[in-house]
Amino acid sequence: MRGAVGFVVTAFLATAAVGCSAGEKVITAPAASSASASALAVRASSSSDTPSAEPSPSDSAVVGDTVNLTGLEDGQALAVTVVKVVDPARAENPYATPKAGKRFVAVQFRLKNTGTAVYSDSPGNGARLVDTAGQRFDETYGDTAAGPGFPGSVTAAPGDTALGFISFEVPSTSTIARVQFTMSSGFADNTGQWNVPAR
Repeated sequence: MRGAVGFVVTAFLATAAVGCSAGEKVITAPAASSASASALAVRASSSSDTPSAEPSPSDSAVVGDTVNLTGLEDGQALAVTVVKVVDPARAENPYATPKAGKRFVAVQFRLKNTGTAVYSDSPGNGARLVDTAGQRFDETYGDTAAGPGFPGSVTAAPGDTALGFISFEVPSTSTIARVQFTMSSGFADNTGQWNVPAR
């Protein structure tokens, strides 16, 4: 009997785990309102004489685009914009330089509360960089000279906006390919993703 109960519990947990992971998704499409800004960013960053095609809202989000995300709780929603990527970023404190063989990268995010609930979280917990090799990098502590960072915790009422940099420490040889952001300190079921142009 005990073996049968153990089997049922194990089967239930396995089913629950599958159910949790099945709902997770990566959102790469920019909000329709940011499509024109994306087109300008692509043209500005292009070094070729060939005109770039006008991106449509279905194209993958790039730096400058806005992606709509939701949190774990009802009423939690953000319109998240990756405003700029500073790579490399100089340390604000000359005594807090990157470790040997590494560099700082700073990403400026704009977070607009589009939900009905108050946003209260630490944005850095849900931010991540991905390089061309597939390596993931979480926030590092300490500000850079790129600009003001977010405080430890950000609170924004519905309709309010927060702007700040999040810093990362990455290997000097890494080429950053994507920026990711997830609400609810990284535990929400949807993750926004932006492509980063080669520097």
